[in-house]
Amino acid sequence: MRSLLSLFLLLTAFALSAATQFPFFEHMFGGGGGGGSRQQPENVGSDSSWYRSQYDAAHCTNYLCPGTLSCVHFPHHCPCAFPDVEDKMELGEGIAICASKGGWKEGETLRKIELARKGVL
Repeated sequence: MRSLLSLFLLLTAFALSAATQFPFFEHMFGGGGGGGSRQQPENVGSDSSWYRSQYDAAHCTNYLCPGTLSCVHFPHHCPCAFPDVEDKMELGEGIAICASKGGWKEGETLRKIELARKGVL
């Protein structure tokens, strides 16, 4: 009886010891987020609910730009979302567009838009 109890206690101790080590091995081999690396953030939803919540929470007493959530006095004052790779052109009557610079030389995008407006391009 004593040996049976000793065997039971030994197996229980082994099981508890192994159970505490499994999370280590799980993390070590990538099962629980990798060995020391942080878990990737969750993607935003595929609908517009996240954007609408940001838009609804933004405070602006003038005009809130839908593309950048910038607060400006007039819609055509809205900045481009990615000014490093986009040029902004005001078309008149309060309309402005942002177009990709496209790798051309400085001002080339705006020149081509102007030519297209005139019907030349």
